[in-house]
Amino acid sequence: MPWVTRGLREGVVTTRYPRRPDGYGEGFAAAVTVTDQPPPETLDGLAGICPTGAIGVERRVTVDRGRCILCGRCVASRPEVFAYEASIETGRLARRLLVTPPDEGDGELEAKVAAELAARVRSFGRSLHVRHVDAGSDGSAEWEIAALTGPIYDLHRLGIFFTASPRHADLLLVTGAGTAGMIEPLVRTYEAMPHPKVVLAAGTDAVSGGLVHPTYATRGGIAGIVAVDVWVPGSPPSPFSILHGLLLAMGRLGAAGRGRRR
Repeated sequence: MPWVTRGLREGVVTTRYPRRPDGYGEGFAAAVTVTDQPPPETLDGLAGICPTGAIGVERRVTVDRGRCILCGRCVASRPEVFAYEASIETGRLARRLLVTPPDEGDGELEAKVAAELAARVRSFGRSLHVRHVDAGSDGSAEWEIAALTGPIYDLHRLGIFFTASPRHADLLLVTGAGTAGMIEPLVRTYEAMPHPKVVLAAGTDAVSGGLVHPTYATRGGIAGIVAVDVWVPGSPPSPFSILHGLLLAMGRLGAAGRGRRR
């Protein structure tokens, strides 16, 4: 009985995303961006601010979100150059597209990859079965993934379900840096999945190896183990960002979360 009265009191708590923007999600600082290009004489030591080497200064100042662990050192040290970006739609369909500001030709690459992926996953229809593999995670991303099954996000309303068997899976969701002990299980899981199949790398560890890479026990992410289709940065990525990546994989969003929503 208390659950009935609580439900009547709180009403519907499930987000309407992606059909409608989510107020909380749209204000969530999920990534770092470059707000202004500094004068050349102020570049000394800029790249050294980042503990993972995510800041580039070769032709211009860039941030590789695939390496960024959201520690905030760059924002605190150089607020005139770096800032947090309030967006949940951080996933991209190519590793190169995680570097910001975008480079010339990134828009064409994004559209091309999105079209190719949409054609490949057309047979999925409006449902997606996901097999999750922890390939050496610190456990933080797993908490975010678990939240997706709760009443706030309720990914089942979108036709997305987790499955225990790779033989029933359409998408392989991978977290972790790709430790040596998980290479064979990850490859065997990937090979057991039917075609067509999609791989989503969730979190900075899976994208690039994280804070410490490579080591005797880890690799620089999972791309050298399995072919990655969707890249979701974050340390860890929020449930919204993971959900956005799953919808990208289904072809239910535009190339970068913009455009058509079915």
